[in-house]
Amino acid sequence: MPGSLTPEQEKLREEVRALCARFPDAYWRELDRERAYPEAFIRAMTEAGYLAALIPREYGGLGLGVTEASVILEEIHRSGGNAAACHAQLYIMGALLRHGSEEQKRRWLPPIARGELRLQAFSVTEAEAGSDTTAITTTATRDGESWVVNGHKSWTSRIEQSDLLLLLARTSPRDPADRTRGLSLFLVDLREARRAGTIEPRPVRTMLNYATYQVTYRNLRLPADALIGDEGQGFRAIIDGWNAERILLAAEAIGDGYWFVERASEYARKRVVFGRPIGANQGVQFPLARAYAAVSAADLMRYQAARLYDAGQPCGAEANMAKLLASEASWQAANICLDVHGGYGFVADYDVERKFRETRLFQVAPVSNNLVLSYVATRVLGLPRSY
Repeated sequence: MPGSLTPEQEKLREEVRALCARFPDAYWRELDRERAYPEAFIRAMTEAGYLAALIPREYGGLGLGVTEASVILEEIHRSGGNAAACHAQLYIMGALLRHGSEEQKRRWLPPIARGELRLQAFSVTEAEAGSDTTAITTTATRDGESWVVNGHKSWTSRIEQSDLLLLLARTSPRDPADRTRGLSLFLVDLREARRAGTIEPRPVRTMLNYATYQVTYRNLRLPADALIGDEGQGFRAIIDGWNAERILLAAEAIGDGYWFVERASEYARKRVVFGRPIGANQGVQFPLARAYAAVSAADLMRYQAARLYDAGQPCGAEANMAKLLASEASWQAANICLDVHGGYGFVADYDVERKFRETRLFQVAPVSNNLVLSYVATRVLGLPRSY
């Protein structure tokens, strides 16, 4: 195993693995077939405290770091599951923990830690703006002691399964001198919004089982204390969430990568063609060995990024590179796993095609790998901006 985990972290891995064993391939296969939300799995994760991993102990959480959270998510994927239904409650916690007021944290974190509330939805992306987050047009306008939100968002996942949502909206016109100014971050109580009828979520069917929605906000009224951090500085607040998101999504891709390599190796040892196991052929061995090496290298970058994040040090480059390397390694392993299985790789009961579809997402979400490369080129190598 790449990285150097403490005995406590290894114990955490074993405990998560044991929990995941209660939800075998057939469970995830059926959910994929029905495009259903893994309610039983989420309840088990919540009861075990894993979805409160990043919440400090003083608020009822486990008080762990991103390193431990990444171990949790990796193990879900390595066990054949998919953490998409719960990972947001981990990665968006950074914005609330680092930029929320003490009053906000004491109000919201304990019930989240107890499993009474779910914070699993993040509403940022808009169809017209795409990856250019500073170009979003959803507005939040002051009206006395309230904010009134109007606009439309894409890719707002798990809004129907969540009680709370983080929303990025424009509170002042876009400033050409600093495109990141004028955006503000809000914590939305979806229970109130549903009662008021001011949100309209529409499900979007995708290539994989991913509970995502388009959402229209019509005169959504928020209290003044819904604002997270300073007005107009929301973009800076979500960056903390983004770095954690990249690290944690990298861990998921790494879990997938190990799953593909392990599943393919097991099959190659057992599958006999022309009188011998196909794993005896170097045409099978070498691609699997390369895939394992790539996943292991990405794993090291994940741990480096997580270590820096937990130490409160700058980690933008490392978090982005971890996501880049992990997504590419998992996709490499996915293709090799499919090749090793041949026609059986396309059969649902082998689970390869399901995981194949799931891991492909990491190349484009939560951020396109091309944007990651641009970030490294300009922020690390000092090359001129291309956009």
